[in-house]
Formats: sequence, structure tokens, C-alpha cells
Amino acid sequence: MAPFIQTRRTFLHSGMAAAATLASPAWLKGANAFEIGDAVLTSVSDGNLVLPLSFSYPDAPQDELVALLEKNGQPTDSLTPDCNVPILKTTDRLIMFDVGSGSNFMPSAGKLLDNMAEAGFDPADVTDIVFTHGHPDHLWGLIDDFDEIVYPNASFHMGRAEWEFWSDPGTVDAMPEERKTFAVGAQNRLAVLADMINLFEPGAEVVPGVEAVDTSGHTPGHMSYMVHGGSSPVLIAGDAITHFAVSFAHPGWPSGSDQDAEKGVATRLKLLDRLAADKAMLTAYHLPKPGEGRVERDGSAYRFVASA
Repeated sequence: MAPFIQTRRTFLHSGMAAAATLASPAWLKGANAFEIGDAVLTSVSDGNLVLPLSFSYPDAPQDELVALLEKNGQPTDSLTPDCNVPILKTTDRLIMFDVGSGSNFMPSAGKLLDNMAEAGFDPADVTDIVFTHGHPDHLWGLIDDFDEIVYPNASFHMGRAEWEFWSDPGTVDAMPEERKTFAVGAQNRLAVLADMINLFEPGAEVVPGVEAVDTSGHTPGHMSYMVHGGSSPVLIAGDAITHFAVSFAHPGWPSGSDQDAEKGVATRLKLLDRLAADKAMLTAYHLPKPGEGRVERDGSAYRFVASA
């Protein structure tokens, strides 16, 4: 399976060029943009994570896992998934899907604001923030080191099940010891949004042209988003699909990052099947090099094909 490749489709409409200039250093280092009808979707890097292999796929056949990683030129002692924050520029909105990890999660992450600036985005211009889920690398960048909201003019949107899970006082005690900080950090940040959050159910049109898709399993209320408006819909998959090789070649392997591993597998298989059947475009938070592509069937599994 070929690695996920960053590609350039066409120059942006002249009216959108300020949002993400393809010739700028930001395109090469921290951002990539493509068109969806009259809108532009830009993936902006927040850096990357460093995860032990034993955490990521503890129940996978280790010899097969190592062979697959070696085949794809990946290290075999840890995974270093990219973190790519999608930003959708429409005629009247600037919509972010998640907000990165901020400065207090991992030293290798927390680069979003610098890369947004290079790509021409001002946090004050963001009109909507739509969350996929409440993990640190997706939520903790909501506030700065002074506990102030980084996006002062935005409306905030999260699936009801996800909000209720992380807001429940009992979640901290119910989490495994190594993930208790996830819950504490989520509750601290969601408390800031308590009086302004817009909660919704799967299937809702969260903002115009953006449909919520239930992809629970990674977390109890994990949500992906289908963006309509172009010749082909584009799915923003969040963490429902996390690895450019493993998630496609072996979608049935349980992921250590999924809170409900069995449901995570079922969700991933259903999602890949839908993407392959509908020929929808895909972008996901942890696929390397921000870009786009399609899912194709490959025997009993799948493969990701980057756009030319």
C-alpha cells in the first residue's frame, strides 16, 4: 500500500486565495487546500503525536503489524501520526473541525496557531468550531495558557452523546488511570463552553452543507462530518480512521486508542464500506500529509488512493 501522498489539485478561486495560498511556505510545511464546490477545505498541521506501538495496536498479530509498517517505510517501535485540523472556508463562514492539542499535551504537537498564521487564518475570524470528539489532541487547544478561549467569535458545536460523556462527573473515576487526565482536561475545557455549546444528534446539518455522521467507538459519541456542495461529498473522518496503512489493510484489528475497541472495528468497517461504495472523498485527522483521496476495495480489505 502506497503512503498517503499530498497532492495539489488546482489553484483556488481568486476570492478564496487569501485563505490558503498554494505557493506559500505554509502549503509546503503546515497546510494543504482543495476545493469543494465554491468552498475551500484546508488541512492545517498541529504537529504530530508520538505513541508506543504497544499502545496503538496491542492485540494485533505483532509480526504482521511490523511487516506492514516496514513495507510502508514506518518505524516499528512507535507511531508518529500527524495531526491535521480541517478548516472549511465558505462564502460566509470559516469553520474549524477540532482545535488541536494546545501547548499542554505533547511537545511534538501544539503547532496549530503558528501554521494557521502562515496559511492566512486569524482565530478571530473563525465563525464555527465543530468537534469530532473530546480527546486532548482535538479539544485542548480550545483555550490558551490563561484559560481564555482562543477563538473568541466562534459558535461551538458537539454531538450530544460526546458532550454528555465528557461532562459527566463520573467519567474521571470510570476512566483507566492512564486516561484520567483526558477526562479532567476535557471537563475543564467543556466547562468554558457550558453556556454557548450547540448540541446535536447524528444526521443533523450542523452548519449549512455539513452533515453529522455517527462514528462512535473511538469515543462514545465520536462524530465524523460529510461536507456536501462539490461534485463529490467529502468525509472529515476525525479519528474513525487513524492510520494510512493499518486502518485500510486491516480494519478489523482493534485499536488501543479506541475506547470501545469492538465498536471501533464495526464503525471503521461500516465507514470504509460506505466510502468505497459512494466514492466519497476522504480526509482524516491522523493521515500523513494533509490531502484528499478515495477508498477502494482491495480483496477483503481496502486501500487508500490519493488524488492525482
